[in-house]
Amino acid sequence: MNRPTTHKTQSKATRSSSRRTAKKTPATTNSEPTKERLIEQFRSLRLPMFRDQFQTSADRAAAEKLSHVQYLAELTQLECQARQESRIKRLMTNSRLPLGKTWETFSFERLPLSVTRQLESLREGSFLDRRENVLIFGRPGAGKSHALCALANQLVQQGRSMLLTTCSLLVQQLLIAKRDLRLQKFIKQLTRYEGLMIDDLGYVQQSREEMEVLFTLLAERYERGSVLLTSNLAFSKWDQIFKDAMTTAAAIDRLVHHSVIIELNVPSYRVETAKQTKSDGQSAKSSKQKSNS
Repeated sequence: MNRPTTHKTQSKATRSSSRRTAKKTPATTNSEPTKERLIEQFRSLRLPMFRDQFQTSADRAAAEKLSHVQYLAELTQLECQARQESRIKRLMTNSRLPLGKTWETFSFERLPLSVTRQLESLREGSFLDRRENVLIFGRPGAGKSHALCALANQLVQQGRSMLLTTCSLLVQQLLIAKRDLRLQKFIKQLTRYEGLMIDDLGYVQQSREEMEVLFTLLAERYERGSVLLTSNLAFSKWDQIFKDAMTTAAAIDRLVHHSVIIELNVPSYRVETAKQTKSDGQSAKSSKQKSNS
């Protein structure tokens, strides 16, 4: 009569032991394969920060008793931040902006207060949303190119797409595109940039054919994207650029319609620097002569 009881007791003990073993087994045997599978999945989904940081974040979440949502939010923030930094780096490379020409190295003290305020108003970038143009005029050395590059540098840091080119180089690219019967395609490629920066318009005199392709670009871009340009020639002398009065008037009309016009009527920075260097050298020489006498 006692045998069934013994068998029943042994069965319970066996089942209890099996359950304890079953609870321990997944934790020790499935952890590494799960990690490897996650790494491959994150790589496939192109989520590098998830791939590299999920375990570190998981350990911190466990230690600080963060919720699943908080853990996921932390990983997502890291991924978004990395993507933004990568995008800005790519935009900066594509912009072709020179190194060093930023607001930190720009001499605001040389400018009238009204001009400084104009530049300040452009720095948040809303003119790009309105497809407005920025036209900067001034004599050689006034700081036109530096101001343009500094503005573009800040806008790129905000995630805006900008492209810097000289007028001479741009015209040659347009001519080559026209020769190869792909002018419209090239102009369309430029529309991916929110701001097209054309430096030194009128600095080098161009032929009529060269100015025709430039006018075509300006006409196509009118109210579709911002143009930011610098020129050492006032509007009254633009007939030297576009060769005839009608084309000149049409070009000015398209550029000015939605625009901010900045005039840098200040002496050449390079000339001032050269004069200051010469003056400092003469003062040092005079001081040395006095000390030797």
